[in-house]
Amino acid sequence: MNLNFLQSTRTPQPSPLTASQAEGNSQASIQSDQTELREQFWTRFTLDKLTNNEWEALCDGCGSCCLIKYIDEDEDGNVDESLVEYTDVTCQLMDCATGYCRHYATRQEHVPDCIQLTIDNLPNMIWLPSHCAYKRLYKGQNLPSWHLLLTKDAVATQQQMRAANVGVAGRCVTEIGMDDEEMETRVVNWVKP
Repeated sequence: MNLNFLQSTRTPQPSPLTASQAEGNSQASIQSDQTELREQFWTRFTLDKLTNNEWEALCDGCGSCCLIKYIDEDEDGNVDESLVEYTDVTCQLMDCATGYCRHYATRQEHVPDCIQLTIDNLPNMIWLPSHCAYKRLYKGQNLPSWHLLLTKDAVATQQQMRAANVGVAGRCVTEIGMDDEEMETRVVNWVKP
């Protein structure tokens, strides 16, 4: 077995909103976003047939993919999901208060090893959290009930995600200044692969 240390990955994410912004703008933004999305696209099309906007709309913005994690691979590079360990330590670009990347559009200029999730590399990223829409759809499962595409209400989605114990906002720490030994002590059980 080969224990790999994976720094972070990042999927497309919506712009961060404060609760009041989300409450005031949730319906308007959903309606404008919906005009670019095919009706119930996640149930009607395979992942490889999605438009860029549809692919991006699958991201729930939880930030879990940006957490530093330990991944156990076998000789063939296969990952056993049950052996993946997430830490509460996140990429240096993460704003731990909001749970969003500070420089998402230019993240690879700042963190060259940041991996962008694509349909081509998704099969190798099965370590994603169990609630991840990309992973769930890839495995033939439904979106989580709190997903924004289902609720169409950003505030309700945020509340339901918190109730489901999903997301890094308010409970992660930056990797800046942290050594490997300290990082190894920060494994958490609130992210389930």
